[in-house]
Amino acid sequence: MRFRSSFTQSILLFFTLLIASQIFSYYAVYNYALVPSLQQFNKLLAYEMAFFLEDQEEENEELEMDAPLKRRVLEELGVTIHAENSDMASEFMHAMPIDLMSEEMTDELKSNTEVRLILGEESYILWMKIDALPSSLIRIPLAELQQEDFTPLFRNSVIMALLVISGGWLFIRLQNRPLLALEKAALLVGKGETPPSMPETGAIEIRSVTRAFNQMAEGIKALEEDRSLLMAGISHDIRTPLTRIRLATEMMSPEDSYLAEGIISDTEECNEIIGQFMDYLKPANTESYESLSVNDIVKDIVYSERNQDVTIDYEPYQQVKEIQGSPIALKRAITNLVVNSVRYGNGWVRVSTGITANSKHVWVIVEDNGPGIEDSQISRLFEPFTRGDTARGSEGTGLGLAIVKRIIGQHHGAVSVSNRSEGGLKVQLNFPVIKGA
Repeated sequence: MRFRSSFTQSILLFFTLLIASQIFSYYAVYNYALVPSLQQFNKLLAYEMAFFLEDQEEENEELEMDAPLKRRVLEELGVTIHAENSDMASEFMHAMPIDLMSEEMTDELKSNTEVRLILGEESYILWMKIDALPSSLIRIPLAELQQEDFTPLFRNSVIMALLVISGGWLFIRLQNRPLLALEKAALLVGKGETPPSMPETGAIEIRSVTRAFNQMAEGIKALEEDRSLLMAGISHDIRTPLTRIRLATEMMSPEDSYLAEGIISDTEECNEIIGQFMDYLKPANTESYESLSVNDIVKDIVYSERNQDVTIDYEPYQQVKEIQGSPIALKRAITNLVVNSVRYGNGWVRVSTGITANSKHVWVIVEDNGPGIEDSQISRLFEPFTRGDTARGSEGTGLGLAIVKRIIGQHHGAVSVSNRSEGGLKVQLNFPVIKGA
């Protein structure tokens, strides 16, 4: 599983380094503190056991202690001896063998020794079985080594780990916050909108990226304004002579009416082409968006496009939720689809509305019973200057469906095209509903 998010990767790196640090710390404490301490303790214990087991071979030794005195010294240290068949021996049977201490004790006492450890009611208990003491077990309470002694160590380690992870999470979140804002602004630019200037905060690298993004956004905004101004100028300069041509044509003599009709038709087509170019290049004004119902828009379109030659079935979903958008732009986009279906639908068109199962999107479907489009051409259908399959005709500039896709994209929607199994074409538009609606 790959983590593509920088935030997740950074947290995972922090967590991995923390675990590695904890493992190394425990390894260091165990090998350089605990093990040497146990070895030292084991050696001292071995001396005590050897002192207890040594035989009085030299009778004239001046500082020699008798056996009862040795036993009392060990009892003062808490050392007790129990028979293998005693009740206390069951504790030895449940204890955990300690191989390291067993080997060292065997070497020190020169007698095979088994050392075991168990947690008693008050402290850890060390048990020893020495071959030199047959049928006997030695019990040594480790009064200074209690289970509660390890609880603060574990608790402090967990607290420290949580503090490190929390600090790393907060640090990375603060570092990534400008990037998240930058991502949202970039998405707005991709949708044709102009975001406000981003504050240059964060690390030096992020500030540099934000500064470059602001410069790019300002450049795109200036380019968009220049393009709109250029297209408005071209539209005005071209439509003015077209208007004069039409006026002059209408003043022609009746004998030249056959020429006048052709010229007027050509001027109207030129005006329509200019209008399509202007619609395609027109930027979205999201500030003018309002709450609206697709049912109202589709109803007006269906009633205006009905005629005697085409049957348009209208199937609205009554509980459809409202969306945010421009009613004029959406009406232009849906009208384009309906007119296209009326033109090639072989006399039948169906327009329906509805809502998705999760109630997050509203859809509009326009279907016809025409010849459809080859599957290989569907992916190119919404590209500018593409007129589709010859079966669907070749009228217009090829900007109609490109305008539809641009308008739907400006409303954060999606458009899909497919051939109907019964024949004909099916176009579906999806729009996000207003949050909380």
